[in-house]
Amino acid sequence: MTLARLVDHAPSTPAVARVGLGVMVFLAGVHKLLAPGAWAVYVVDWLAPWLVVSPLEFMLVNGVLEVGFGVAIVADRWTWAGAGVAAVSLSATVAYLVLVALLENGLFVDVLVRDVGLAALAWAVTLDALRDR
Repeated sequence: MTLARLVDHAPSTPAVARVGLGVMVFLAGVHKLLAPGAWAVYVVDWLAPWLVVSPLEFMLVNGVLEVGFGVAIVADRWTWAGAGVAAVSLSATVAYLVLVALLENGLFVDVLVRDVGLAALAWAVTLDALRDR
């Protein structure tokens, strides 16, 4: 089969983006539930007092929410809402990571770089889902 035929039979670009985002959000949520400490390391000392709960509890709550939003996005149910929450959350995370990188000598820049792309993906899926409403 030629590349052109493969492309002709491939899922749409928006569907690939939606499923990719949904799976990422779902897996991040599952991992937060299984290993919240691995995620709590991203809460720097000056942020911890601002959280209503401990960093571990914060990750567990986020894990539950992300599992639900990830399933909704993959299932294409309320995609605009699930992807919208992911877009806002990832954008806030990017802003936080920029602040941390500036204040903490470049700490977490590798995660910042990745999350810029994920935030853009989440916004693209959100905008596509809103157009389809």
